Amino acid sequence: MQIGAQLYTAYNHTTTLEDFSKTLKKVADIGYKTVQVSGTCPFEPEWLREELLKNELKCVLTHVSPMSLIEGNLEKIIADHAVFGCKNIGIGSLPPGGSDPIERYELFREKFVPIAKEMRDLGAKLHYHNHDQEFRGCFAEKSVLDRILEDFPEDSIDFTLDLGWAAWADVDVVSLIKKLNGRLSRIHLKDYLDEIPEGIDEKEVYLRPIYEGKLDYDAYIKTLSEAGCEYMLVEQDSCYNEDEFECLRRSFVNVTSRFPEVK
Repeated sequence: MQIGAQLYTAYNHTTTLEDFSKTLKKVADIGYKTVQVSGTCPFEPEWLREELLKNELKCVLTHVSPMSLIEGNLEKIIADHAVFGCKNIGIGSLPPGGSDPIERYELFREKFVPIAKEMRDLGAKLHYHNHDQEFRGCFAEKSVLDRILEDFPEDSIDFTLDLGWAAWADVDVVSLIKKLNGRLSRIHLKDYLDEIPEGIDEKEVYLRPIYEGKLDYDAYIKTLSEAGCEYMLVEQDSCYNEDEFECLRRSFVNVTSRFPEVK
């Protein structure tokens, strides 16, 4: 199991190719060896391949627009990913559509079961990333993840389980990791505090570097290892008034000082 950086954390620093290149170097200089590419400016796959090689980094996951998979050329998307050595392609949430959450999920199932199968047959893997809403409201009894487990062939989709958002939805994260055993090759590490400091423009949750929040990451990481996780990707959606790379550095140090084997 290895720790990586979800580049969405530094999305303000990947809006141009020049800044994107600098970001990859900064992430590598922290000590990360793997990244998820998400929320960046457009790039040619050959460009990313060379930048990753230059910084001795490996891209282990991306997030793409769900609509690009519905409307685009799957073979081209997968071939472009192959250029920079990534077979794992994720979506960040349910795609838009439907008049209510259940209808939205049903439309997702209708569109994405065949897409997931085609991706599998082309040698790629679809990954689904959760927020908190997948466990709330009409999904409180049977979550979106439960429905995906029922509706999609097991070998066609995995879960980029976001531990922080699952915890924020009052889910027993350790039990959920055990439930998804073998389907969590790439997950998101996220931590938070409930108490929001004065001056921070946030209404509900105060995101923090890993081990600087309230979550029990000793238990989470131990359970992830037992569940077959390969890559734990640090994602801090907002760093507020702190430097994003400093937050990524602290998460890296906080995790690897306790689990040096994940470097």
